[in-house]
Amino acid sequence: MAALENRPFVKMNGLGNEIVVLDLRDAPLAVPAQEARALARPQSLPFDQIMALYPPQTEGTRAFVRIINADGSESGACGNGTRCIALYEAGRTGADHMVFESVAGLLDCTVVPDGVTADMGVPHFGWHDIPLAGPVADTRAIELQAGPAEAPVLRGPAVVNVGNPHAIFWVENVEAVDLGRYGPELEHHPIFPERANISAAQVLSPDHIVLKVWERGVGLTRACGSAACAAAVSAARLGLTGRRVTVTLPGGDLLIDWREGDDHILMTGPAEFEFEGRLSADMLTAPAERPAGIGAA
Repeated sequence: MAALENRPFVKMNGLGNEIVVLDLRDAPLAVPAQEARALARPQSLPFDQIMALYPPQTEGTRAFVRIINADGSESGACGNGTRCIALYEAGRTGADHMVFESVAGLLDCTVVPDGVTADMGVPHFGWHDIPLAGPVADTRAIELQAGPAEAPVLRGPAVVNVGNPHAIFWVENVEAVDLGRYGPELEHHPIFPERANISAAQVLSPDHIVLKVWERGVGLTRACGSAACAAAVSAARLGLTGRRVTVTLPGGDLLIDWREGDDHILMTGPAEFEFEGRLSADMLTAPAERPAGIGAA
């Protein structure tokens, strides 16, 4: 029997970033990596992240959140998923303000007319905090490139940790970049000991960025909230934009405000419910792992 069999789920999305919410606060158990991978199959319940809610560890918080990627690995942050669980909790309790906790810290969320505003915390720019494999002089632009050595397609990214490691490559035309080709190589580059989220970003104006993201453990995604935050703060550090910008992703727009004073990143954007149900053995077991006669096609 699969560990998660018969557990209720809620399917949601934030700008098309596909999220499965598992509320495990009443009966906590780990999410096995192999069950996450099986669940993410196109014929099962495809998702970018599972947001698994566990009993709170800190007074005043609603839940401790574990974030599981489609490949079964764990993530420290997911902005779109954070907005989804805030909307889920608001629907469950009627509250319009709540605080969650993850391995990356506290996640303060407020339901607003345009969706949810989530405090994504403070960005970290030190090479050891991202982390990188070794020291670099300036994390606003590191020595890294992709494509032909004589004519790189991507080069000199900014790097930052916003709960996850991020590398942002500045380009003239984001639509011309085949991130599906270069993303896997860069995600697994030796300079990133914990892998990294890879973004191609184009600055349209001092308050508008266009972004395409290859997400660590997921692949190309319609939206990545932490990547939007990473691009916004990196652009501001370079003087390319101000501290308040709209970030346009394939799934839609996020408003990112890198707050003066305490350097917290506020992300505002939509989230929505899709459907709910219960997990079945067929959804949680890949065909090669099933006992004979179970779930046969």
